[in-house]
Amino acid sequence: MLTVTVPDQELYDRLDDLRDRVELVLWDLLEPLPPDVAERVRAVQIGHYWAAPERWRRLYEAPNLAYVMLPSAGFEHAVPRIPPGVTLCNGRGVHSTGTAELAVALVLASQRGLVDALAAQREGLWHNPPLRSLADRRVLVVGAGSVAQAVADRLRPFEVEITLVARTARDGIHPIGELATLLSRADIVVLTVPGGSETYHLLDAEMLARLPDAALVVNVARGSVIDQDALLAELSSGRLRAALDVTEPEPLPADHPLWSAPNTIITAHQGGNTDATYGRVEALVRRQIGHLLAGEEPENIVARL
Repeated sequence: MLTVTVPDQELYDRLDDLRDRVELVLWDLLEPLPPDVAERVRAVQIGHYWAAPERWRRLYEAPNLAYVMLPSAGFEHAVPRIPPGVTLCNGRGVHSTGTAELAVALVLASQRGLVDALAAQREGLWHNPPLRSLADRRVLVVGAGSVAQAVADRLRPFEVEITLVARTARDGIHPIGELATLLSRADIVVLTVPGGSETYHLLDAEMLARLPDAALVVNVARGSVIDQDALLAELSSGRLRAALDVTEPEPLPADHPLWSAPNTIITAHQGGNTDATYGRVEALVRRQIGHLLAGEEPENIVARL
C-alpha cells in the first residue's frame, strides 16, 4: 500500500475516502515518525509555507522517500533541502487564480486611486481628482507560467494591450532578452516569475530607469526579483509607482522606508491566501495520489535531486 504523509488534520480528514487504498500518515515534520512508519513513507505533502530548517531535516529520516510535494508554486527554497534521489513537485496552479485576482486588484487600486479615496473617506472629504484608466494601457507581464496566464486572462476584458515575456521565446511570448526594449513602452509591469538566481534583481536600477514616467510596477512574484533600493529611489522621486505583494525581506520591518514611499501599495504576501486555496491543494494532492497509485509520474515535477 502507498504511504503518504499529510501535514495537518484537516487535509487528513478530507482524504478519508482514500484510506482503503492509501496509508495516510499525519506528519507535520516537527517530531520523528516511528521507524517502521518512516520506512514505508513514499511521498510527503509539505504544509503551507513553512521553511524551518529543522522540519526539512526530518525528510532524511524516511529512507524510501521518493516524492516531496509542495503546496506553493515557488520551489527554490526547497531544492537545497530535499534528500538525494527524491523528486520534487510544486503546487503549480493552486495559487494562480488567487494571485491573479490580487494582481488585478492592485492594478485597479493603483490606477483608480483607491488608496487616496479611502483616506479621503476617513476624513469626510469629497475627493474627485482625474484618474488613470486601465483601459488602453500597455501591460507587460513578466513570466509565462500559470500565474502569468491567469493574470493575462483577467486583464484582457479591460481592453488593454498585453505583452508576455519569458525566459525563452514561443508563440505569443517574447524572450527575456527583449525585456529592456519592452519596458520602455510599458505603462504597467506585472512580475510573476519564480525567485532564484536567474531572476534575482531582474528589475535593477538600469531596467527600472527604462520604464516611462508614472509607470506602475506590480510584484506578485518574489521580492528578490526587484532591486528594492533602486525601486525605492524611483518611488521616492515620484517617477514610478508600485503595488507590491512581496518584498525583500519578508516580513518587511516596521521602520522600512518602503512603507511610506509615495504612490506605493503593499500587501503582506497575500496572493494565494484565500479561502479557495485549501480546496485546490486537496484537489492536487488527490490527483498526485491517483498518479502514484496508477504507476504514473506525478504532476508539476520541478526537480529530481
